[in-house]
Amino acid sequence: MAHFTKKSKAKPQISTASLPDIIFMLLIFFMVTTVLREQEVQVRAVLPMAEALTKIEQKRYVSYVYTGPEKLRGNRFGDIKVQIDDAIIDDLTNIRTIMYSKLVAEPRLIVSMRIDEESDMGVLTDVQSELRDAGALRINYSSRRDITGL
Repeated sequence: MAHFTKKSKAKPQISTASLPDIIFMLLIFFMVTTVLREQEVQVRAVLPMAEALTKIEQKRYVSYVYTGPEKLRGNRFGDIKVQIDDAIIDDLTNIRTIMYSKLVAEPRLIVSMRIDEESDMGVLTDVQSELRDAGALRINYSSRRDITGL
């Protein structure tokens, strides 16, 4: 006579031996496919020299405003233009609207001016006026360190 045994109701364990391999493959996949956003600077910005510099610690609160001759094809340069983010600003009065919306989104915003050393002071004054009208009063002027002045 055959004896039947009572089956255990315990569930079989799932093997987790390959779990670290799967996690590392996903990690490598996301590291390879993630692209950090970089701005394409469309104007020349050869910064002027300075003797004393202060480094900005919180760069995530910084918005860059580039002012200088527009880069053209064939290593040529055009008229003085202003660039915010990835866009050339043709009408300087638009700076007020752009910066105001950035300030509403991030009140701790610092505007870092990267001005080519050959830019017109008139354009710079107009940009400063628009920033003032937008309420962007935390302004930083970027420069290169003067190594010879040490």
